[in-house]
Amino acid sequence: MITPYSGPWDRARAAHLVRRTMFGCTIRDVDTALAGTLEQAIDKLLADLPAPEDPVAYTKSGGVAAGQPWVASSYDSGTDGQRLSFVQSWWIDLMLQQQFSIREKMTLFWSNHFSTSHLQVKDARYTHKLCTTLRELSLGNVKDLAMAVTLDPSMLRYLNGNTNTKAAPNENFGRELQELFTIGKGPEIAPGDYTTYTEDDVKAAAHVLTGWSDVQASITTKFTSGAHDTSDKVFSSHYGNKVIRGGIGESGARRELDELISMILEQPATAKHLVRKLYRYVVDYVVTEDVERTIIAPLATMLRDQQWEIKPVLKALLMSDHFFATERIGCMIKHPADLVIGTIRLFQPEDLFPPEQNLMHWAYRTVRRTMATMQLDLFNAPNVAGWPAYYQEPQYHELWINADTLQKRVKFTNDLAKDGYLLDEAYEPSMLDPFYAARLTSDPSNVRALIQEWATLFFPIPLTAAQIDALVEVALGGVPETVWTYEWNKYEASPADETVKTPVETKLRTLLKTMLAMAEYQIC
Repeated sequence: MITPYSGPWDRARAAHLVRRTMFGCTIRDVDTALAGTLEQAIDKLLADLPAPEDPVAYTKSGGVAAGQPWVASSYDSGTDGQRLSFVQSWWIDLMLQQQFSIREKMTLFWSNHFSTSHLQVKDARYTHKLCTTLRELSLGNVKDLAMAVTLDPSMLRYLNGNTNTKAAPNENFGRELQELFTIGKGPEIAPGDYTTYTEDDVKAAAHVLTGWSDVQASITTKFTSGAHDTSDKVFSSHYGNKVIRGGIGESGARRELDELISMILEQPATAKHLVRKLYRYVVDYVVTEDVERTIIAPLATMLRDQQWEIKPVLKALLMSDHFFATERIGCMIKHPADLVIGTIRLFQPEDLFPPEQNLMHWAYRTVRRTMATMQLDLFNAPNVAGWPAYYQEPQYHELWINADTLQKRVKFTNDLAKDGYLLDEAYEPSMLDPFYAARLTSDPSNVRALIQEWATLFFPIPLTAAQIDALVEVALGGVPETVWTYEWNKYEASPADETVKTPVETKLRTLLKTMLAMAEYQIC
């Protein structure tokens, strides 16, 4: 049984909860979490939200004028790359303007779990549709999600389900449905036998899934009776030698699909595989034998007992003593969206582009490219398994940082501290105001207090006294701390006077650059 957390509910724990369930950790988010009990905060994080507005064309796209919806327009190969940028910028805006909710973080989780790539799908309308489905069901029912994704036009294209017919069965989706999306591939115990399923099970699943294809004109799915294998499908002993009787017509094919998904979900290994991935996403990428026994197994049982509803499992995990254990805080490396989106949110007092300026969201192309250089490109996962940091043993999240990406991660925070990280050529707002950052603290005139409060906000683990002393030295260069107080108060008295503003701004930016480049800022 998982033990509920009973320790103090304070800023440090609230910040830990926020960092793992949202992108970044702002003072507003922490204050929201602390406005009630831990359970109330988690209930708010898991609450249903209205669906967001569809993306608009941020510039003219084919026959669609700037500012107008485009996802219902016809496919235009000449502007598809541009429209992909519209979808990417739209999702980045949803991340940046997220409410106090885990929804966008879970949308990214499922986007990686049910991985596709626009490079193969080649229609931004499809990409938007799948993202919308994942968002709508991100906190819903696993079976509903698996059923929806199986017949999603993007997935049909990506894993060749649209060419899977009784005359030429294609095993791609039938394989990945089991190996990656549901039950997971165990060790090979005999040729073609992977502990949880066999190669014959892959073939049988492929035959169940014959006859479905996508309709590009309407961004929908269609069923062709003549392409569906109506014979019985026999599965291995791993599935209790289940026989799925052949169905006639679309209703029969849907019944077969329902039986296939239900059969896979009935296996205990399926719930464990899904809970294990969820655990590695929000808690820790190290799964020990003890964690497997005391956390994964009981949560997997809960997932099955709750008829595959996700919320109860997430709530139990986030409310657990295990989640708030000291060794879980700061044990994960920030993925690029956590680093980039989270850092921008940290220093944004309000919507960078208010709704009436939504065409300026086109400038978020810069944010997308920055994350892509760090190996997380939205809607373009490297393969069907998703991003390697979520599956590649034994490194897992450590893969986010290497000789190449570390330079780019630090360049991003350096640029942010130096000039505010200018967005694309379309618009150049400063995305970090050092004076706003200073006023996040209770007493900006006290350099030591400012550093300590920034450290609490920026880092999941406390800095040592020696580190605080070193940061004071960085800020002041050896002059007495009273100099900082004098300069800050002088600036407060005359904020428009550049002669008093500049030395304070220079010190603030130098300090921010140093703190954001610290190793402690790379973890959450």
